[in-house]
Amino acid sequence: MIQLSFTSIILLAIAFTFLIILSLYYLFIFSQALKVDSKTSDQPPVSVIIAARNEFKNLQNNLASILGQNYPNYEVVVINDCSFDGTKDYLDDLAKSEPKLKIVTLAIDERFQKGKKFALTMGIKAATHERLLFTDADCRPAGDEWIATMAKSFVDNTITLGIAPLKTKKNLLGSIINYETLHTAIQYLGYARRNEAYMGVGRNLSYTKTIFFENKGFARHQHIMSGDDDLFVQQAAKSVKVNSVVSSNSFMYSNGPSDFGEFFKQKIRHLSTGKEYLPKYKMRLGIYSISQIMLYFTLISFLIYSSELWYLGVAILLTKWLIQWIVIGKIAIHLDAKKVAYALPYYDILYTFFLLTFGVAQVFIKPKTWN
Repeated sequence: MIQLSFTSIILLAIAFTFLIILSLYYLFIFSQALKVDSKTSDQPPVSVIIAARNEFKNLQNNLASILGQNYPNYEVVVINDCSFDGTKDYLDDLAKSEPKLKIVTLAIDERFQKGKKFALTMGIKAATHERLLFTDADCRPAGDEWIATMAKSFVDNTITLGIAPLKTKKNLLGSIINYETLHTAIQYLGYARRNEAYMGVGRNLSYTKTIFFENKGFARHQHIMSGDDDLFVQQAAKSVKVNSVVSSNSFMYSNGPSDFGEFFKQKIRHLSTGKEYLPKYKMRLGIYSISQIMLYFTLISFLIYSSELWYLGVAILLTKWLIQWIVIGKIAIHLDAKKVAYALPYYDILYTFFLLTFGVAQVFIKPKTWN
């Protein structure tokens, strides 16, 4: 007969509670990620918006794939944001042979730091068409059907969230980036399907000029350097419908951070923006992260305290992984992250260390603002 001490019972009860909480997220939020609304066959005119600051090499590598889309009526608005690396000359030369290319040039002003939000605003104002589609200079679409596939969700005055996978190296950092990127996508897609959109990814995002100006652009968070995608979507989603596109033809790829220093810097920037989220989203995202960390912490404590009952702790962990695999495995394969589906426990453990590391770091950081 199993003999459980009071401490063992408490630890198991706590672990089971966190298992229930995480399962609710998996089954009622994450499971919705691949669901999409009805599609339209309309192909409205589109203005692709790209802000570029010293992106000469990236534009050389990627802009042709944007200009070569199989779509009847679109333009590509590139905002040359105070570049001094040859970007201006490259764009000027390209514009002579590319009628779809529209250039907006911002001059260097030593008195003011304008930032990406100002550049995007200038690009939006210069755009010919009502429907806007955003990406970055370092991004390359999956193929020439990117715009056409995204356009299938361009219904009236709506926001469309796209997928933007990162290409990484086959190492520990690559594993962390792959799962964190996938997990973020599953979260924002799942919440959006429940009419609670809290973010999008600026590398693959669409809305209309009307939505932008009705929400006064980026004015509410202009003082923060980042947030042109997540904070704006969170703000605008209060009054308009949010769609999503998950077809592989709609994916927009870019290279992930090449080292831990670059990755840490990037995530700190993202987490600092998270401090500006609405309280309800900070609470829901926080509960999920804390539950993930505390489940592992509680199970480790139980195994240390009651090592002879190790199978009870392992049973809870295996149950978690099974539910995760049922929900996330299919989504991972669909979102071009097959290796995550095949080794989910490994990635789940790495993700827990990620949450713990940046959860501690987040306490000491503040949103980076313009002086």
